[in-house]
Amino acid sequence: MLSNILKNFSILKKFLIINLFFFTIISIFTYIYINNIEPNLIKDKSKNHIKIIDNTIDHIKRLNVNFIQEDIRKFLFSTKFLFQSIDRVIIYDKGFNSISDTDAIDLDPRSFSRNFSIIETDILAETDGNISNNEDQNTFRMNSFLQEKLIDIEKEKDLKFHFTFTSLVNEQLILVTVKSIFVDDNKVGYIAAIEKANDIKFAVDERKNFILRTAAIIALVILIFSYVLNRYFLKPIKNLVHYTEIIKDKSQEVSNIEIYKNRKDELGVLSKSLDEMTNELQKRINTAENFSKDLVHEIRNPLASLKSAAEIILETDNKDQKNKLIKIVSHDVERIERLITDYSQMLKDEAAISSEKMTILNLKNILNSVVDDFNNIYVNKRGISVKLTTNGTGNYEILGIENRIEQIVANLLDNSVSFSENNKKIEVKLNSDGDGKIKFNVIDEGLGFKESDTKKIFKRFYSDRPEKFGEHSGLGLNIVKNLVELHNGTINAKNNIDKGANVEIIFPSANSKVD
Repeated sequence: MLSNILKNFSILKKFLIINLFFFTIISIFTYIYINNIEPNLIKDKSKNHIKIIDNTIDHIKRLNVNFIQEDIRKFLFSTKFLFQSIDRVIIYDKGFNSISDTDAIDLDPRSFSRNFSIIETDILAETDGNISNNEDQNTFRMNSFLQEKLIDIEKEKDLKFHFTFTSLVNEQLILVTVKSIFVDDNKVGYIAAIEKANDIKFAVDERKNFILRTAAIIALVILIFSYVLNRYFLKPIKNLVHYTEIIKDKSQEVSNIEIYKNRKDELGVLSKSLDEMTNELQKRINTAENFSKDLVHEIRNPLASLKSAAEIILETDNKDQKNKLIKIVSHDVERIERLITDYSQMLKDEAAISSEKMTILNLKNILNSVVDDFNNIYVNKRGISVKLTTNGTGNYEILGIENRIEQIVANLLDNSVSFSENNKKIEVKLNSDGDGKIKFNVIDEGLGFKESDTKKIFKRFYSDRPEKFGEHSGLGLNIVKNLVELHNGTINAKNNIDKGANVEIIFPSANSKVD
């Protein structure tokens, strides 16, 4: 039930409600505990009273003490050892008139270590003129108070059994236990054990103050923690959520994510990752949108050619012209199919790259493998040979995805082969310098690049093959450029001084990447 209530609240409200819930439960049990402190302490003291009262009554019965003032006074004096642990014992007749009082007889002070005195300053003016000192006034006042109290209790309670009560007099807690005295089944009077119980009051007050102080400290800690939680955690998270909503809604609102990116804690890392992920996603979206536009543009031309050829075929009866138009239609269909196939393959490659992990690779071994494959294919077929040379340092390790590096090398060699005449050579140079960079060049003897700005050759759908128009999608070098950048590398192209093209790729070495 609590979870259903909380699920619609914010984290801060959930935190406060849960704390309030448990704080309330603890408060209830604390209240019950406090209310039981005083009764338990009173019960412990009353046990001693009951023991003294029962022992006194047993001695009266056993000694056959006459229930008259003189005999009871002598009895109290002779049994003073019974009353050493309490302040005062009073024996009353059936009318609650005091017969004997331990405070009124001459007993050894060591037997009664505490003198029972209650000062009532507000009744001094009303006391009898014959009362001459404070002690007499206190005794008179206490006797009157006890007598009236016991008379009222006797009307409501059966004092055949022990009865304990407390009263607060002049800020002093008085504990009284009273019981009827029966001799031969006849009630002859009452006995009351009286004790100051300020220690009970102090104990209760001390516990209450301790609990209240503890509760105040806990409440303060919860408030401080709630403030810190909201200020340094929940508010930044809320702003990050708002940032994602801005991106989702393509709003022009300026976000404040830069503030949190400067933090050194986990939220700072999260903010950086979220911003980088968002930028990367936005980049991919833009790339996909631009690529789709370019693809549509590239497909539009062969579609227009197909449409024109189809219309002309329907209108002409010339067999040679029809055959020529059919070849054009077939060529355009193949071009469209090639564009779609290459585009589909590129999307698959991008999806696969996101799940692939980079490892330490030896670039020389990969180049050897790809070069051997091309030699096996083109040496006998066209007389084109590929040669690998190195500067002999031996440190050619990079951090990358093996099949993607192979794809880079294969695309470059395939491009060079397509521009090379038969019986020509293609050279692959591998070099490692001391600056933590590894580079390799693919150098051919072909026609070179016609573009003065060689950066254009890496654009999508770019093709410099007018005599072979439509046989290539123009995505090969663009794919190479994307894969190189994925490996934190750079790619450049230029023409050789004499003849041919030179494509250079530079990768950071694995050692510099780890450092």
